[in-house]
Amino acid sequence: MFESLSERLERSFKILKGQGYITEINVAETLKDVRKALIEADVSYKVAKTFTDSIKEKALGQKILVSVSPSQLLVKIVHDELTALMGGEHTEIDLKGSPSIILIAGLQGSGKTTFSAKLANYIRNKKSKKPLLVAGDVYRPAAIDQLKVLGESINVPVYSDTDCKDPVKIAKDAIKYAREMGYSAVIIDTAGRLAVDEEMMNEIAAIKDNVKPQETLFVVDSMTGQDAVNTAKAFYDKIDYDGVVLTKLDGDTRGGAALTIKAVVDKPIKFVGVGEKMDAIDVFYPKRMADRILGMGDIVSFVEKAQEQFDEEEAKKLQRKIAKNTFNFDDFLAQIKQIKKMGNMKDLMGMIPGAGKMVKDMDIDDDAFKSVEAIIYSMTPEERANPVIIDGNRRRRIAKGSGTSVTEVNQLLKQFGDTKKMMKMMSSKEGRNNMMRAMKGKK
Repeated sequence: MFESLSERLERSFKILKGQGYITEINVAETLKDVRKALIEADVSYKVAKTFTDSIKEKALGQKILVSVSPSQLLVKIVHDELTALMGGEHTEIDLKGSPSIILIAGLQGSGKTTFSAKLANYIRNKKSKKPLLVAGDVYRPAAIDQLKVLGESINVPVYSDTDCKDPVKIAKDAIKYAREMGYSAVIIDTAGRLAVDEEMMNEIAAIKDNVKPQETLFVVDSMTGQDAVNTAKAFYDKIDYDGVVLTKLDGDTRGGAALTIKAVVDKPIKFVGVGEKMDAIDVFYPKRMADRILGMGDIVSFVEKAQEQFDEEEAKKLQRKIAKNTFNFDDFLAQIKQIKKMGNMKDLMGMIPGAGKMVKDMDIDDDAFKSVEAIIYSMTPEERANPVIIDGNRRRRIAKGSGTSVTEVNQLLKQFGDTKKMMKMMSSKEGRNNMMRAMKGKK
């Protein structure tokens, strides 16, 4: 996400490195490079120029503190301007109403139907709502089937009426049904086309006028760059939606849509899609995204993802096991499962300040723990609970059963043993003090 832009901006700031102060000449040279970086990221020339002009005006009016270099000051100004360009403060989804009605619009292929299911999953788990999905695409039976499959996967019901070809009636009937059955949120997935056309726009406008949703969200494929921005403007002119959803932001995207949409339609980006899984949806925070673009990581989002998987009672049990030195491979496997639930491994690493550069060229995928899990699953319950009994014969059997080598099994056992020792040491006050003394001795 934004890797190319991040690299270009980093190179731009190097122009000011070693300079004692900001002048009109050196800041102009730097900002010329910044403007090129934005245009390459598919930001429109007009937005890129306005952006850099604003930075130049602020930079030339700043006094340089002794403790702050010109390049550091410019990074700070660029960070603030990027945050403002993407909307400033993040905007929550409006879930007032009984039920809350959310209308989803967008072109065919933008990820509307998948996002509708993701949103249902999100508001049920994070907002304690009871959602109902509505299949409002009367033209594509496949869209209805897709929504039903997705709804079933997250245990959320889908309202549909294959005999009715009037999307307005389907939406109104679904809301009536939701009130009768006690659903607190109704998410209406509407039909899309391959391109903007008058018929589609009139249909969405009619649905909106009749159901009066609390939220109308426009879903756009971020990989389409400036086309996404142009489509957003066309929809905005017709239905005046409340917020934007950028899908496929984890794909091969240059990021121009995320940087430009707010400036063009003056509506906030509310969510981003970052994968195919039903929990691969993030609330959009402009400041955190600016942090990531400038290589500062996003430690707040990382911690939030970790807390979502954190079970206080389980953590206490784990702490007691570590203190008693009874931590075993079953516990290790449980920790791996929690880490995997947090999301894409490379994206997670990118949230840690400084780690993004280290992993940008590494092939880190969701199968990073695959061989480790295979080895552990090839152990007997007794071996997982008491790894010290794993001798040479057992190691050969485990390697064969997991499709790995004896060397890999040996490495895992050694790493596990070292980890246990470290955890045991850190669990005691004496151990922590010994480690601190050892670290001081190495200085």
